Amino acid sequence: MEQKVVTRFAPSPTGFMHVGNLRTALYAWLLARKNNGILILRIEDTDKEREVEGAITHIQKVLNWIGINWDEGPDIGGPHAPYTQSERLDLYKKYAQKLIDSGFAYPDPYTEEEVNEFREKAELAGKAFLFREYRPETFGTWDGTKPLRFKVPEIKSYHWNDLVFGDLSAGPEALDDFVLIKSDGFPTYNFCHIVDDIEMGITHVVRGQEYISSIPKYLSLYEALGEKPPHFVCLPHIMGKDGKKKLGKRDGAKDAMEYSEEGYLPEALMNFLALLGWHPAPDKDGIEKEVFTKEELIKVFEIGRIQKSGAQWSDEKLDWINKEHIKLLSKEELKNKIFEWLPEELKIKKIIPVIVERISKFGDIKNMIERGELDFFYKKPEYEKEKLIYKNTSIEKISANLKEAYKALEKLNENDFTLENIKSTLIQIADKLENRGELLHPVRFALSGLDKSPNPFTIAEILGKNETLSRLQKAI
Repeated sequence: MEQKVVTRFAPSPTGFMHVGNLRTALYAWLLARKNNGILILRIEDTDKEREVEGAITHIQKVLNWIGINWDEGPDIGGPHAPYTQSERLDLYKKYAQKLIDSGFAYPDPYTEEEVNEFREKAELAGKAFLFREYRPETFGTWDGTKPLRFKVPEIKSYHWNDLVFGDLSAGPEALDDFVLIKSDGFPTYNFCHIVDDIEMGITHVVRGQEYISSIPKYLSLYEALGEKPPHFVCLPHIMGKDGKKKLGKRDGAKDAMEYSEEGYLPEALMNFLALLGWHPAPDKDGIEKEVFTKEELIKVFEIGRIQKSGAQWSDEKLDWINKEHIKLLSKEELKNKIFEWLPEELKIKKIIPVIVERISKFGDIKNMIERGELDFFYKKPEYEKEKLIYKNTSIEKISANLKEAYKALEKLNENDFTLENIKSTLIQIADKLENRGELLHPVRFALSGLDKSPNPFTIAEILGKNETLSRLQKAI
């Protein structure tokens, strides 16, 4: 019987959740969902000094927003509860005792100052510091007041397979007697995450490639506990915009909820993050698709298509994908999304196409409003009359063209005052001129008062017949 896939996302509540964390959660979720498996949300809060108040709630908020759901976790419970490490201390002590009883753990007899002296001595000798070289010959009884250290069972080389990076190996220098439980009673990450993965039946551990160097230590601990290790899935770094170094705050490694506040669709961010380090198989025509719904991502996701090299962050690519997802919204969804960003006086259905063609994310609407780019839809524009002149066209010609446009549009019934009819009416006049701009420029400026604005036909339809004629009369 094939083993059920069980993955986990195990963040530490030590700050905001940036896109690197979120991509790890996404790949773990996609792997579980693709295989009808289980995703566990586990909170690794053993570093109490760095814990940030409210971070656990924030992590769940980010995951819920982007659409990543979990099957077991601190908020919904499950057969492996509790799912917060600070509530599992007795379990870690049980495993620690197991290692003590088998001779694979011992109390650290040295003070912090003595350990620092050992480290400085190794540095002066040009050697890597290995605590096991200072391991005492006999061990006292661990009473919890001293750190408990792992005793490496065998100093040897390790060879293992990573489902992304392939066959990997490391020599004996990668092994050391690391701390299992600190003097404050809390376990270290190197210990408790392995205990939890064993207890929760994790089959695939998805995390960043920075953990590769520590895997020999983990394998040694699994051996000491007599447990089979899970499959390792190490993910390539997300690189900054210059492609040379790991993504930092300056490049976009910001709080993931900021993307919600900036008006990105959660499906679009999910789509974009999925492509940062993974690419789908080409379709039957050899085309590599780039825009996916959540359901489509689950269907096509394969671990084997995660790349080894880092993927470069690109705001432009994110904006493009977001715009493509905006196009996938229904008319009602699009209206509701846009209206969330508009003041009451601009909540007009006819304005939606004007806005859509000018935004890549809904937060752009806020910028348009702040720049006054939408004011002319509910305020009569103020402008210098010289702005109505098209290139070297005479004032008399501009005036005559505006009057002809006025008379032609005046003949349209209110019910016929549509974009198609307005455009047809004005183009008939413009085509008789030496240059269409001699009419369309002054009409557009008369209606908007802006150097850059939507076309005059769209503006006129939104304004309606009476307001359009009123603004043309002012221009004349």
